[in-house]
Amino acid sequence: MKTISLNVSDPIYRLFQEESERRDRPASELIREAMEDYVRSRFASRLSLDDHKPISLGRPLAPIDWSEDVFGEMLS
Repeated sequence: MKTISLNVSDPIYRLFQEESERRDRPASELIREAMEDYVRSRFASRLSLDDHKPISLGRPLAPIDWSEDVFGEMLS
């Protein structure tokens, strides 16, 4: 784990201190969790479609009727 120093506004830090007292946990732990949440919500969305693994959605609900112009319908 890397130790860092950062400047935080007094009202924000006060909120973390109050919450840390309510939860009986250190404010630094709450700040670390907040940073991890931020990374998950903001950085994970940068994945491209190529980065996602395919998933199975199950079997087809109905057979494809190849007599119809299926591809033409999809492209229009």
